[in-house]
Amino acid sequence: MTRRVLLVDDDGAVREALGQTLELADLEPVLAGSYIEAKDHVTAGFPGVVVTDIRMPGKDGFALLDYAHGIDPELPVILLTGEGDIPTAVRGMSEGAFDFLEKPCAPADLLTVVEKALKTRALVLENRNLKAQVEAGDAAARLLRGTSALAEKMRNDARTVARTMADVVITGEPGVGTAKMAEVIHLLSALSRGPFVKIAGAGLTPDSLAATFEEAEGGSIFIDEVGGMSQNAQFALLERLEQPAAPRVIAGTYHDLAEMADRGVFNPDLYYRLEAARVHIPPLRERREDIPVLFRHYVAIACEQAALPVPEVPPEAIQRLMGQDWPGNARALMNAAMRYAMGLAEPDAEGGLGLAQRMAEVERAFLIEALRDHGGQATGAARSLKLPRKTFYDKLARHGIRAEDYRA
Repeated sequence: MTRRVLLVDDDGAVREALGQTLELADLEPVLAGSYIEAKDHVTAGFPGVVVTDIRMPGKDGFALLDYAHGIDPELPVILLTGEGDIPTAVRGMSEGAFDFLEKPCAPADLLTVVEKALKTRALVLENRNLKAQVEAGDAAARLLRGTSALAEKMRNDARTVARTMADVVITGEPGVGTAKMAEVIHLLSALSRGPFVKIAGAGLTPDSLAATFEEAEGGSIFIDEVGGMSQNAQFALLERLEQPAAPRVIAGTYHDLAEMADRGVFNPDLYYRLEAARVHIPPLRERREDIPVLFRHYVAIACEQAALPVPEVPPEAIQRLMGQDWPGNARALMNAAMRYAMGLAEPDAEGGLGLAQRMAEVERAFLIEALRDHGGQATGAARSLKLPRKTFYDKLARHGIRAEDYRA
């Protein structure tokens, strides 16, 4: 159950005293001295309640009540009045205040009303989360396709980890889809209505990490290849994770973090923090029976995006697909499906490549080479190939190439 209380009072001594009362009751006070200061903390789905003085310089407690209910009509707001003014209290209740207290209020009275409001808030948020899950369906079943036992275990692991609310590490080979797994875990969690922010581990700094945590408040952060973070960024991340009410961190990696921690290139404390909840995505070569399902799904998506009819995938083509090891995993299979959907990958009788696919492979190789030469910077790569930027990006999309994969 949430334990956060936004406490607003322009009297510093009163504010500190009430804040201490809340802290001693194992609550999490967030102190503000004015309407302006308080409003920035009020968000849809705020995980707590508001306690505000009525009379304050500038905009008063009624203005904050109106603002809070404009953001979230079911956010409990408790009013404090120092005048013993019954008409004022009645006005507050008629305008939707959860309750009111006269100042100075006894600690026991404050805690009784706050606990009641927190229980009400927890029920509201739980009901919203359940409703969202019903509306969204089972994200694991929708987004993690496959009929193998390993695929079913992967879906169950995602559901289990999502419920724990612990920080998570997702492991697997390149191309297995750690970002999609992270999104599934977010959608299945109690934070599903909050933001889902994706960032690359390489190049992260303490400052950019701080900005990301602020952007993802009340939601989840996915760090793509956490093993690529600098030592300073790792330490900053660990400090952030130890703060109360931090966004949930879901980290993806293709590396052996335990081995990196042993070598001293990955923070051991951060490793053990993330290792508490782990989801592993097995490579396609270990679940070949999933390849037909995934390939047909990717072909259908490519055809929908390009407004093309969905072609038939003959059994002999499926057999050839299942006979490959797919070192690029789901990403490589998706690229193959996109080429097939566009008629660029019709296999000949011997299973070789036709002229159209060979030309497509040459074009793809040139695109990748240009990106590598320019450190993943699409503008420079497009210029080197003498292509307009839009044409260059269209070709990247057609071949399933991500420029960020080739950034230095």
